[in-house]
Amino acid sequence: MHDERIVGLVYGQRALMVGAIDPVVSTGTYEVSKGSATPFDRLARTAKIFETIFTGSREDADAALERAHRLHSRVHGELARDAGPFPAGTPYDALDPKQMLWTMACIADSGQVVYERLVRPLHDAEREDLWQEYKRFGELFGMPRSVMPERYADFREWFDGRLAGDEVFLTDESYEIGRIVALEIPGPPQDRPALAMFNLLVIGLLPDRVREMYGLRWTAAHRAAFRAAVAAHRAAHPLVPSRIRRGPCEWSYDRVARAERRYGRRQSQRTAAAASAHRESVAQD
Repeated sequence: MHDERIVGLVYGQRALMVGAIDPVVSTGTYEVSKGSATPFDRLARTAKIFETIFTGSREDADAALERAHRLHSRVHGELARDAGPFPAGTPYDALDPKQMLWTMACIADSGQVVYERLVRPLHDAEREDLWQEYKRFGELFGMPRSVMPERYADFREWFDGRLAGDEVFLTDESYEIGRIVALEIPGPPQDRPALAMFNLLVIGLLPDRVREMYGLRWTAAHRAAFRAAVAAHRAAHPLVPSRIRRGPCEWSYDRVARAERRYGRRQSQRTAAAASAHRESVAQD
């Protein structure tokens, strides 16, 4: 599934945006990324690690896992201020099994959603096999199997419950990064039509509640355009040669990261204004 380029190009942005609604996990993510100045660079580096583990050699995957563990071992601390239902002082730790589960679950959910909407639906048995493979993926990062839902149906019930629950909350930092990721993919002017299409796909693939938390407009026109884009991709997919639609996305990740260094500052400044408005809205609520 992760060898499909469209999955590799879209699932990471969706997973980051969904994952950010857990304020404890997102605070740790924000701390390790040293702020929101270059979210796409961090996303690209993370995506390349995952891609290596999904499709690379055993040697390269082991090296990527070792780098990830060294990084995660430094990510721990406490919330500096209240974040929704979580008071200041709540601990975060990238190696905490339950926090690891949320991060992995967002990846698993996003990979499946992107594949099923843009490539083809999975059968029940395939969904079960996929979830069992994601559990193995979690174990490679040191997550104990005991914290993971046993079957796919258990995972679906748990994850959907988390999305609908009362512990989700967007911090100011997560809101700002999420808006950049959803609306501000960096690139030169000639790339803007394609980037606008990716924006549409990312936003359209979000759960309704997550989209609403970010305050993203989703009108009837947006829905119609999204349905047309999905239908067009699904129809074209079987006609595209395998060497084009399948394979690593490293080149694309690096290209976006380079574009962010060139164009991203102006984009971040625009989105910071939206984050300020969000803070005022939260304060009023």
